[in-house]
Amino acid sequence: MRPTLFFAALLHSIVGLAAAEPTRPNVLFITADDWGRGHAGAYGCSWVKTPNFDRVAKEGLLFLNAYTPTAKCAPSRSSILTGRHPWLLGAAANHQCIFPPEHAIFPDALEQQGYAYASTGKVWGPGLALKADGSPRAMAGKQFNQKKAKAPTTDITNNDYSANFQSFLTQAKPGQPWFFWLGSIEPHRDYEAGTGTRLGGKKTSDIDRVPAYWPDNETIRGDMLDYAFEVEHFDRHVGRALEFLEKSGQLENTIVVVTSDNGMPFPRVKGSAYENANHLPLAIRWPKGIKNPGRKVTDYVSFVDFAPTFLEAAGIVWPTSGRSLSDIFQSGVDGRSNPTRDHTLIGRERNDIGRPGDLGYPIRGIVKDGLAYLENAEPSRWPACNPETGYLDTDASPTKAFILHARREKGSDPFWELCFGMRPGQELYDLSTDSDCVKNLAQIRTADVEKLRTQMWAELKVAGDLRAIGRGSEYEAHPSADTKKNRFYERYMGGELLEAGWVKKDDFEKAPLK
Repeated sequence: MRPTLFFAALLHSIVGLAAAEPTRPNVLFITADDWGRGHAGAYGCSWVKTPNFDRVAKEGLLFLNAYTPTAKCAPSRSSILTGRHPWLLGAAANHQCIFPPEHAIFPDALEQQGYAYASTGKVWGPGLALKADGSPRAMAGKQFNQKKAKAPTTDITNNDYSANFQSFLTQAKPGQPWFFWLGSIEPHRDYEAGTGTRLGGKKTSDIDRVPAYWPDNETIRGDMLDYAFEVEHFDRHVGRALEFLEKSGQLENTIVVVTSDNGMPFPRVKGSAYENANHLPLAIRWPKGIKNPGRKVTDYVSFVDFAPTFLEAAGIVWPTSGRSLSDIFQSGVDGRSNPTRDHTLIGRERNDIGRPGDLGYPIRGIVKDGLAYLENAEPSRWPACNPETGYLDTDASPTKAFILHARREKGSDPFWELCFGMRPGQELYDLSTDSDCVKNLAQIRTADVEKLRTQMWAELKVAGDLRAIGRGSEYEAHPSADTKKNRFYERYMGGELLEAGWVKKDDFEKAPLK
């Protein structure tokens, strides 16, 4: 064959292969901030209306057992971005941390393989992310935050998330795959009091039940409705984002994920390790990659599974401690499709600084087949931070204030004990009968405790968790992003009461409690 004919034939074959190669999918990753388990129509909730989340679930998959490894913003998002459990991330196991520069994030791997990476709203934080040379690290890619809209309440941001996503779509290069993080700040606190009823048209009687760890009264129910109003604001942006994606002609080849980072910002939820803290809403839509859509998935999945899922779909090999969800996508089976997905690991280190010496409240736990086992490494510490520093690991709220005042007035209160009191070293809950985790069975079902504890520590040790090898104090040695050590505790003990967004002056006890 003559050279010109050879090269022409070679070029024809290359073009043919390129044409046959499937287009790599886009990814639209939509996260709420502090949206809790089950609070969506698709889960049967009647007092929170989420038609757009429900659409994603109906046209894709609804996950019934999706868990973040740790229920606080920064470490949860660290796990998403790295595909690694927080206890494998050094300082990033903590809240308000300095993110270690040596840990890669999966959007960087996507960018290196030709993807565009952009975002709007909240991606990672609070904390400080730096490169090895000390310069700022772009955890959020190219940011689109210019579009603003009139906020429906004083405490909802004016970021027009969906319009900013639309701006990104109009600027995206034709044919270039992309990963876009739409990070709503809602329903993070504060809330404008009464908006659930005044603007949302809701009644406190709409709520079918109040969790067993809070008193059931109009104050708590009203607070829950204000939270619901902000969840619905988030859901409206989900709907508009889907609309813009559909109009652009890219909906069918986009993996759409809708989820949250941790549970609702109420006592004994956000920042804790109980069922309602770590167990979160999750729906995924991808027509080209999901077999038999409309399924309800009971497999246990972790947020560390997102990164390997997106990378595998993009054809990228990259180390994570999670595993791709492709087996579930392709199974076509309702319920549990993979018998090995029968458990998930959870835990926490230092969430907020509100104890002497910047100490944390380390927990490791395992949720398996309807049982939740938690091991509190330092049960002599206050789980929600010291009372004299405002129980800093629990956001200020009408619910928090009501419970704190009840204890002060009566001298003791069962709801205060559940939300803020000290806890035993071991806790076991049967989630089939006690999803609120208020009946500790650890002293009764000792065989279950031993079985779960053995499996948990064996897996953590193999993975490289420092607590599993006796070096847990290293997590607490990492400084916070605010390098003024012991800032909250020392300011209080020096006579300065603090009011800092998520805690209020009235949250502080006048003296340390015994």
